[in-house]
Amino acid sequence: MRGESEQSDVVIVGAGISGIAMARQLGLDHPGLSYRVLESRDRIGGTWDLFRYPGIRSDSGMDTFAYSFRPWPGRHHFGSGDEIREYLEATARELGIDRHIRFGRRVTAADWDSETARWTVTVAGPDGESRIVCRFLIGCTGYYRYDRGFEPTFAGEEEFEGELFHAQQWPEDLAVEGRDVVVVGSGATAITVVPALAAAGARVTMLQRSPSYVVSVPNESPIADLVKRRLSPRPAAWLLRWLGVLTEIAQFQLSRRFPNLFRRLFISGARRQLPPGFEKRHLNPAYDPWVQRVCFAPDGDYYRALGSGRAGIETAHIERLSADRVHLVGGGEIPADVVVKATGLEILVFGEIAMTVDGRPVDPADRLVYKGAMLAGVPNFVFVVGYTNASWTLKSELIARFASRLIATTDRRGAASATPVAPEGPMETAPLLNLDSGYIHRAESRLPKAGDVSPWVLHMNYFSDRRELLRGDLEDGAIEFARLA
Repeated sequence: MRGESEQSDVVIVGAGISGIAMARQLGLDHPGLSYRVLESRDRIGGTWDLFRYPGIRSDSGMDTFAYSFRPWPGRHHFGSGDEIREYLEATARELGIDRHIRFGRRVTAADWDSETARWTVTVAGPDGESRIVCRFLIGCTGYYRYDRGFEPTFAGEEEFEGELFHAQQWPEDLAVEGRDVVVVGSGATAITVVPALAAAGARVTMLQRSPSYVVSVPNESPIADLVKRRLSPRPAAWLLRWLGVLTEIAQFQLSRRFPNLFRRLFISGARRQLPPGFEKRHLNPAYDPWVQRVCFAPDGDYYRALGSGRAGIETAHIERLSADRVHLVGGGEIPADVVVKATGLEILVFGEIAMTVDGRPVDPADRLVYKGAMLAGVPNFVFVVGYTNASWTLKSELIARFASRLIATTDRRGAASATPVAPEGPMETAPLLNLDSGYIHRAESRLPKAGDVSPWVLHMNYFSDRRELLRGDLEDGAIEFARLA
């Protein structure tokens, strides 16, 4: 490790959607503040630089997924992975944020010292380890591992003679035309990959243990086109963003309040897009809408692929793999030249940074979450986890504005640190992420907890979060502002 430690007011970890939103807000509100953005990859984009599978796109409409301060330049409701990454790169370049980013820098540890009221951040880079000492540490790392996804092992994998991989590690230049491809999974990745592979000439089978809800959404909107013709870009983007927010919230709330109605609507909508006689068991999830995330199909591309005969569904469990096929529990087999594990994410909170406070390790699972953005007992640390039921960007921007408020309040009080203090006494708790999905259940024991009273409640609702994060009192006693001794 090099001897000298670099000094900075703020260290932001991650140069994806959240990191760029955070850097923009801090630069706007605190122009005298120094900050560094540390990114482990070689380019801007985070998720949108990592995922390379065919058809990769947003799973929220770009009216809300794009930044409020920079309208989405495209026409389509869903943005492709390349379009989103280019948009993020252009945003960082136009705002001068790119000058503050250091690529190939992975944060391995962060140690808080109360005597100096500073974080010492340990960074692994091309030239070895270095350190940055900062006042505030902000985690914009998302909530899953970048180096691997959740990858169950199937019996007989060693016998399989084709190509077998997780969608998160999609091989470059994989040839699929004329080949039998089995996609294992039924979540957002599978729903995206299946029509893209079918369009590329593959014979695709989506092998699911249980169905998911898949809703067709037009990729172009006459209403959006009308708004953009009548209004200049920024007012049009503002109006469409609020329409998008209201639509997302209404769909989620109504689905949870009237689950049987929305179950019928979603399943009947799917059946209308498929040939007569298509087996209903492939379309009937075992859970209510939005207990797990609902998937979206732009212009019904997923159903078109199924209806065309280029793609099919099997609902079954895998018994084993052999040289050129997948064998199913209870009988049946699927020919396979390629097997893609679209089996979900591996949850990883705070980018696997080893964190200590005055020499004591911080275990996130033992901590309450303050306003969905800080950990009890951890000073001057803010993190971003977006919505599971709406656009990630919406909450990223709210937490960026909250972080700016926190820094301003700390400075105004002449304090050196701001630490959420967990209330005394028992409290009902819930995991940080609120969906009944497998990847969340697998990580529950490692996730920080939300409480049942404000400001410890996790809302997952944009309007509630606007109230808490933008207008909630930061001096109500839940945060301890401390001066240096």
